[in-house]
Amino acid sequence: MNSVLLAASSTALAVWLWTGPDVATVRLNRLQRPSQSRTDPSRHFLVGLLARLRPGRRADAWRQATTELCQSLSAELSAGRTPSEALTGALAAVDFPDPDALRQVAAAARDGGDVPAALLSAAPAEGGEGLRRLAACWEVGTTVGAGMAALIDRVAQTQRAAQAHRQDVASQLAGPRTTARMLAVLPVLGLLMAGALNMRPLDFLFGSLPGVMCLMAGTGLDACGLWWTHRMATKALT
Repeated sequence: MNSVLLAASSTALAVWLWTGPDVATVRLNRLQRPSQSRTDPSRHFLVGLLARLRPGRRADAWRQATTELCQSLSAELSAGRTPSEALTGALAAVDFPDPDALRQVAAAARDGGDVPAALLSAAPAEGGEGLRRLAACWEVGTTVGAGMAALIDRVAQTQRAAQAHRQDVASQLAGPRTTARMLAVLPVLGLLMAGALNMRPLDFLFGSLPGVMCLMAGTGLDACGLWWTHRMATKALT
């Protein structure tokens, strides 16, 4: 019976990790509560940990942080600060999933280096499209002399529109995702019911060759179903 309770607890923990709040939601809630400190180390650690555990949500965290960077940078430029000063101040005000990746950007802005190249180098493969657009705006603004504040504000608007679209698609996929996860948990509920009836399902699954084969086949099919559902949802969000 202890084994059944252990299996149930492990399954509940896995479902909680899978269905927990994403990084973008955590950031949105923090922005809506300005009384909280933006430099809280415990919150920064949790956001970074969730982002590392979930690559898709890490990309969303990069997109959200890039949007905040563009908004802050546009405000700094509109206030009359130089591009280098504005970028340095904006980078300090935004909490990125990987702050170390932006150090070279801050150094380039502070020392008069190649800011577009630094932005391109810091942009991740997933979720870094905003930084790449910002690099293009920076290069156009510094070489052609176009209004950089207007260009960066347009990037921020594009980022917000894309994020709104992804959130709309995610809300439409919430039902199918929940159904798939509930179906994936049903075998565990079957084990719990069998254990409650003293049928000793774990003894069969772990104590005999047919049981081990059934366990491996069922676990594999369950994992494939979750992976396929997650893959389809991820494709719809990109």
